[in-house]
Amino acid sequence: MTDTASAPAEADAASTLDVTWLRMLRLGALGLASDIRDRRNEPALRKRPLASALDPRLHRPIFIIGAPRSGTTFLGSCIGRLPEVSYHLEPRLTKAAARCVYDGSWSERRSAAVFRISYSALLLAALDGGRRFAEKNPENGFVVPFLAAALPEAQFVHIIRDGRDAAVSHAEQPWLAAASAGTARRGRGGQLWGPYPRWWVEPDRRAEFTEVSDLVRSAWCWRRFTTAALDGLAGLPAGRILELRYEPLVRDPAGAAGLLADFLETTPAGLQALQAGLSQARTSSVGRWHDALGEHEVAEVQAEIGPLLSRLGYA
Repeated sequence: MTDTASAPAEADAASTLDVTWLRMLRLGALGLASDIRDRRNEPALRKRPLASALDPRLHRPIFIIGAPRSGTTFLGSCIGRLPEVSYHLEPRLTKAAARCVYDGSWSERRSAAVFRISYSALLLAALDGGRRFAEKNPENGFVVPFLAAALPEAQFVHIIRDGRDAAVSHAEQPWLAAASAGTARRGRGGQLWGPYPRWWVEPDRRAEFTEVSDLVRSAWCWRRFTTAALDGLAGLPAGRILELRYEPLVRDPAGAAGLLADFLETTPAGLQALQAGLSQARTSSVGRWHDALGEHEVAEVQAEIGPLLSRLGYA
């Protein structure tokens, strides 16, 4: 059983990643295995190999970013339906490596080599060489300038959801939950589940992170990921960025499909694929916080993320 009084020291250990080459190789191998399983379980991701199946080059890669529980997985799976796209869900190696780019513990040269090699390996393992590589990974929101410089042809699709709904959905998961402390379970990037401060938590608030409720931790996560992505994308030209709001997307999937098709310059077949995927969106997921949260919980969430909600027009 975890004692929250000793949480700061334990949290430091929990959030520290071993970034040796051996660790990277292990994460890379596990990531390839996970990627293969994902494709077996999702027919829309399996595509007939092209003549260029063994081409490891990265052609106009696509990065789907956004805070956890903001619709990134759903949006990524829809983009993965495009015939010309090779889609990959949160590869373990790059998910862990984002922290090393963010905190500067890796040089830009080393970081770029690790990301490029990882992406090329995923393309080759999927026999998707010659297609556009696409990765859904919320952590990439913290390293947008690095990715944009390392891959100058890359495009970014940023999905934003009302932080109150995202927090409600996130708090239902075990990743940041106090109940997960001591279970020794880890996420795809190698970090322990539980109320431990992650690398993206402000240094002067790390102890506080362990003490707040699961709901507030989840709202905190939404704020940090959303702000990082907004700041990182701010310096990029319009042609490299598409911002989508979750609420209009689920209410008007056809309109969202058109925006995505134009931005990604896909074919009519690609537009049809996007329409088919996005048509499965559930409008019941919009505004859940009204019924899920009591007055006190709303106040707690508002105290943590109120300014960003207002900035984005949600308050």
